[in-house]
Amino acid sequence: MAAVVADARLADPLDEEFEAEEYAPRLRLSRRGVLVLGGLSAVLLGALSWLVFFSSVLEVRSVSVQGMRDDRLTADEVRSAIGGAGSGPLARVDLDEARRRVEAIPRVAKAEVWRGWPNTLRVKVTQRTAVAVVKGEDGLFTQVDAGGVSFATEPAALEGVPVVELKLSQQALDAQSVIDHGQLVRGAVAVAAGLPEDVRQRAGAVIVHSYDDIRLQLAGGATVRWGSPEQTDRKARVLVALLNQKGTNFDVSAPESPSVSG
Repeated sequence: MAAVVADARLADPLDEEFEAEEYAPRLRLSRRGVLVLGGLSAVLLGALSWLVFFSSVLEVRSVSVQGMRDDRLTADEVRSAIGGAGSGPLARVDLDEARRRVEAIPRVAKAEVWRGWPNTLRVKVTQRTAVAVVKGEDGLFTQVDAGGVSFATEPAALEGVPVVELKLSQQALDAQSVIDHGQLVRGAVAVAAGLPEDVRQRAGAVIVHSYDDIRLQLAGGATVRWGSPEQTDRKARVLVALLNQKGTNFDVSAPESPSVSG
């Protein structure tokens, strides 16, 4: 009787379970089953690839455009620029090519293009902002952004954007072989771009007499002698402080010793 009890104590139920699992039959695929399963997987993958890359089920059906600030740039203009690059299965659209086409629009500074599954090509544009308009000899006004890029020409100036006018002194005319027309315009645009927004909107004109003699004509008749485009940021800060004083003539051409008169 003692031997039977001892044997019962030595028997561990977990051992019996592990032993049963060890000798349990395992499911094994035959070579033919492996081939069949592989073939089914290949067929499924091929069907999925065809659905995504070649069928009309996931083709582009609309181009969604966002980011326009005004009607000078329209969604239809963006769609037209993309053209055929935005057609066919969505997965096969060349996003870089579509982006390049949108960024070729003069008014567009930057574009982002991505897929909006299942059937939409999405585009976000950043429009160029004019910091100045340059009055040409033909009387037309060319809009220029902060990077100096000319992107549109119109018959009228923009409200709240300073007009760059060249009224060159004889000295400046004589020096055009050294500082040409383009450099003078870029200098004036740099001045306009460096103005705080509220000051820029008050600056009706940026008048260039020479590279070292640029002046701002403010709304209300006040004049700012700016000097050269150098130290524009510092001059802008000084001008903001000076505008709190009464006067009609402000001079920041030497920002370390500005003056107000009139």
